[in-house]
Amino acid sequence: MRNHPTTILLCLAASLAALPAQPQQPSAPKTAPTVDLSLRPGQTPSKVPAPSNTQSAATAPRPAQPLLPAIFAGWEAKSPQPLANPSQADPTNAAALKEYGYTDGLAADYARDGETLKVKALRFVDASGAYGAYTLYRQSGWPKEQIGTGAASDHNRILFWLGNVVVDAQLPHVSAMTGSEMRELAATIPLPSGNKTLAPPILATLPQADLDPQATHYALGPAGYAASGGVLPPALVDFDRGAETVTAGYTLSSGPATLTIINYPTPQIAQAQERDIAAYLKAGNSPQHPFTKALLDSNQTALEVKRSGPLVAVVSGDPIQDDAHRLLESVHYEAEMAGEAAHSTQPFQASVQKTARLLLGIVTMVAILFAAALLLALFLGGGRALYRIARGKPASSIYDIEFIKLNLSS
Repeated sequence: MRNHPTTILLCLAASLAALPAQPQQPSAPKTAPTVDLSLRPGQTPSKVPAPSNTQSAATAPRPAQPLLPAIFAGWEAKSPQPLANPSQADPTNAAALKEYGYTDGLAADYARDGETLKVKALRFVDASGAYGAYTLYRQSGWPKEQIGTGAASDHNRILFWLGNVVVDAQLPHVSAMTGSEMRELAATIPLPSGNKTLAPPILATLPQADLDPQATHYALGPAGYAASGGVLPPALVDFDRGAETVTAGYTLSSGPATLTIINYPTPQIAQAQERDIAAYLKAGNSPQHPFTKALLDSNQTALEVKRSGPLVAVVSGDPIQDDAHRLLESVHYEAEMAGEAAHSTQPFQASVQKTARLLLGIVTMVAILFAAALLLALFLGGGRALYRIARGKPASSIYDIEFIKLNLSS
């Protein structure tokens, strides 16, 4: 039989439609797979995808900010030296730095115009350790500077603390721009977050009247307490029970005084330590219990101890007994005061002083408004009286007869 051309074309189309469709080739991955080449004959190679570059970049930690900048105010760092442990940072006070929670440090020599600026930055666990180390290095009588959270200077040496870092700078000379340059350096110091920036709450317990802020020392252990001029024997303070101390100088009318406040974890521990300290002071200097030099130089009648909650306060120095007693009686522990100080990096300011300033402002405002009203009344009333007198009338219009007049003549 002869095949018709149309029939042939239809059969061919049906055959092509019956063929299986070719699968679409997947696009090649952006990252080439890793093939295991250590296979025996007959095994199917397994493909292990390589790690994504995007994922690695996301999980990689950010580089830490350097403790000191490479350049500031034209000063360029030359060969900075890491200070991995307290012994490298300060061999003499290594034990004290360890008590304050030393973590790391950096020392660098900065060069500019042929001069060299030596800078050493020490970092601690929190701001309490930094403040303690700052008071350890700062000597009494150093002038106060406006750098960081707290600063002091001694000729060409500037010491300041900010956050959990203490910076000690040795300048070739001091100029009018030194303060602004040090503030620029302080702005580059990396700061911690959270509670690590809080100042020691024990500072809130210091009476503010007659206080010398530049003669305050904070200690967390026996080495730091002794190195910063502690009054009592460190063993009597008993830092093993978790004590922290602040030693402050006061300028009283009868003589200089030193107030030592010891904060213990519980009032019960403080009560036991108060008895031991009181017995030690009452016994006086003896070979069995010798006094420290600070106690020997003190007025023996002014030595007194007091407990308030978990605080034990001791007054020494050279004031008369009455002044020493009044200073000691001004120490009070209040949990609210300590909590308020824990949320501030600045020295504590008593809420009583804030309230007094508010009331003084209100009284001043009332007095100003009263005086303004009185002057306004005198000006307006006196002016009207003078006007009436000038017209030949009495100064007051209280006796004037008021009546209605009708002009009907027209």
